[in-house]
Amino acid sequence: MDAVATETVLVDYLLHLGDNALVLAQRNSQWCGVGPVLEEDLALTNQTLDLVGQARLLYQEVARLQGGDVTEDTLAYFRDAPDFRNYVLLELPASLPRVGYAQGDMDWGVTLARNFLYSALMVPLWDALQASRHEPLAAIAAKSLKEARYHLRHASDWVVRLGDGTDESHARMQAAFDHLMPYTQEFWTPSDFETAAVAAGIGVDVAGLRPVWRATVEATLQEATLRVSSDQGYVPQGKHGLHSEHLGYLLAEMQCVARAHPGAVW
Repeated sequence: MDAVATETVLVDYLLHLGDNALVLAQRNSQWCGVGPVLEEDLALTNQTLDLVGQARLLYQEVARLQGGDVTEDTLAYFRDAPDFRNYVLLELPASLPRVGYAQGDMDWGVTLARNFLYSALMVPLWDALQASRHEPLAAIAAKSLKEARYHLRHASDWVVRLGDGTDESHARMQAAFDHLMPYTQEFWTPSDFETAAVAAGIGVDVAGLRPVWRATVEATLQEATLRVSSDQGYVPQGKHGLHSEHLGYLLAEMQCVARAHPGAVW
């Protein structure tokens, strides 16, 4: 692979990781000020800041590679939904669907289940990326791993607490996993840029992490007295720029100020 092709693959791979962090941060930020208890409101806000920090580091590296007018802000605020490479799982509303595509109120269980499923992947992924041939990515991975471990511990504790809690909390956590688990199929379906990144020694074969992820999920759900939901169904393709309708609304909310006042500095 020549230098130009390698840089293109690297940029795509970094954007995938950065978009994951940014989109999940935006979803989690919707709980700021309305969390179920003050301590958890603050805890989730801090995790959101961790994710924003990860996205910034990854976008800054993309900007350095691409040069010109590309900045972390242009990557976050001036790309449209098809340009994002995040998992569809992360853009879904923090609620359970009611009839068709209608969404219910925000559900704390859905947020915790999603954070658990994602962080259970990112702990081994960041760990493996510490050996990336691209040294800036390896350094980002080392920093992010510490944060992901905390995110996983926090989400796991809540999954167990609610799953093994009251009849209602148990039922709502089970419904959250039943709703979200099929979207995890995207974790194990490689994109062209991921395959090329692995071949170049830049990225990690995520499919190889599936047994570790599965063991973490099964152990936690067993402790929570929850069953492991089926992951069968349509395989989402957010990594290829094919997203749900929800991402457009999420980006509109996140990007509106920057687009209304392009070039503003604050």
